[in-house]
Amino acid sequence: MDAHNIKLTLSYDGTGYHGWQRQENGVTIQGVIEEKIRTMTGEPVRLIASGRTDAGVHALNQVCNFITRSPIDPQAIKAGLNSMLPGDIVITGAQYVPMEFHSRYRVKSKLYEYRILNRPDPDVFLRNYTWYIRRPLNRDEMTKSLSVLTGTHDFSSFRSAGSENINPVRTVSRAELYCPDNQIRIIIEADGFLRHMVRNIVGTIVDAGMGRLDANDIKRILEARDRREAGRKAPAQGLFLVSVTY
Repeated sequence: MDAHNIKLTLSYDGTGYHGWQRQENGVTIQGVIEEKIRTMTGEPVRLIASGRTDAGVHALNQVCNFITRSPIDPQAIKAGLNSMLPGDIVITGAQYVPMEFHSRYRVKSKLYEYRILNRPDPDVFLRNYTWYIRRPLNRDEMTKSLSVLTGTHDFSSFRSAGSENINPVRTVSRAELYCPDNQIRIIIEADGFLRHMVRNIVGTIVDAGMGRLDANDIKRILEARDRREAGRKAPAQGLFLVSVTY
């Protein structure tokens, strides 16, 4: 029987998971979906994702693919998975793609959004989906500081230890801030991301919002190529993978 390459698009709430990547001692998004696919097709599969989200990080449109010899068509796989998966993972699309398609290596850009709740009181219903900061943040200064990051740069100052990426140069096409209600949302789109790059950027931009840094400091930090110069790493729960472009 011929092999097929199936592309899945999915959304998930990462609160209850140890990230995307399969682990022996933790429940992961990849592990749960692979188990359900095996139940449906009777064969082991390996899901290849556009990128590995960390524990507590969410996705609106994650993309992955897998090779199978099962005759079950993509729409039946989508329906079957959604009937078996827990409610915090939903398959939103499934289709055949050419055998050479690779969810990770064919990516042209990815867009992340980070959400901050900035008001006097926390919100019990947003605690798993925002970083709550009581102190008022200077949004104009945050916007100016973000603009420094657009373009092609060495982002070593925003790369956490343990990154598998050898080349720290990335091109950021969008780095914007918008503010619905009492939330601050930071949008970053790039051709690729280093380990914890978005969360490290957000933590540093929040320092700018608190008056500890300004746009000139962000430029200095970027040019230093030293993680110790940048700010703290923002918590995982505010981060969403919004879209992947191929």
